[in-house]
Amino acid sequence: MVYYTQNSERKVTIAQSAIAGGIASSVTRAIAQPLDVLKIRFQLQLEPIQNGSKYSSLLQAISSIAREEGVSTLWSGHIPAQLLSISFGVVQFSTYERLTQTFQRSDPQFYINNQNYLNFSNGAVAATFATILSYPFDTIRTRLVAEQKINKVYKGFSDTLLTMIRHEGASSLFKGIVPTIAQIAPYAGIQFCMYKLFTESIFNRLSFFQRRKAIGSVIETTIIANVIAGSIAGLVSKTCVYPFDVIKKRLQIQGFQQHRKAFGRQMYCSGSLQCIMLTINEEGVLALYKGYGPSLVKAIVVTALHFTVYDEIKHFILQMHK
Repeated sequence: MVYYTQNSERKVTIAQSAIAGGIASSVTRAIAQPLDVLKIRFQLQLEPIQNGSKYSSLLQAISSIAREEGVSTLWSGHIPAQLLSISFGVVQFSTYERLTQTFQRSDPQFYINNQNYLNFSNGAVAATFATILSYPFDTIRTRLVAEQKINKVYKGFSDTLLTMIRHEGASSLFKGIVPTIAQIAPYAGIQFCMYKLFTESIFNRLSFFQRRKAIGSVIETTIIANVIAGSIAGLVSKTCVYPFDVIKKRLQIQGFQQHRKAFGRQMYCSGSLQCIMLTINEEGVLALYKGYGPSLVKAIVVTALHFTVYDEIKHFILQMHK
């Protein structure tokens, strides 16, 4: 991660940030997709997670899915997931860099004095904007992951898109967007704030974590430091906002329950508050953390990869233009 100093003039352009963000998101998605599939399957299971339920543990879920539906099911919905990740990464990182550079140019001292707060707010605004633009890919991805592969409802990405619009209306592509925005703004804000706190205020001051080849007056942290910082950021941010993700997933499959009867009981709700109340009343408060295990592993892996790959691409671009 590049440590900002007032004398530093080397920055990537907004277009370069967009490219780096898109590549980082694509690489991360390809690696972490199975964890996302496991997380969604657990989130949509109404029965208690215990022996005898459809999915009772990570290893049991992987074995069950591979045996009943094939190993490729662990990459269900990968095309819309990639479209989601790339579009989200492009918009999020380019918007974040634009906001950050605007503050740096307009009032450098204000930026330095309020860096942690600005990292949080810039990350939250950038993620909210990216979420609204990329959300339909998220809904389609969830539908493809939610269906049973031995009893398919959709033929693929295009068929899911057209079928949903034809039978449920275009607004169905935005089901669950309210809890999603409630989740993503603080989630991304915490991610950026924590990651930059460690890379720009802690690790970059320790010689062990400093990259030897610095660019001008800019101090850079090593890959190891970026991975550790990203892991911490992922763990903290996911733990704080996880219940919103559970509610979002349950709202995204409303109107699709009849095709999921093989997975057990289904929930029928018309909005976020009703979904929260039904979940707590029927399954208990801890149900808001169903799928937390694979989700936490995914959050740690994804955040670490996302930020690290993004910063390595930025470092490569800056080195090329030395």
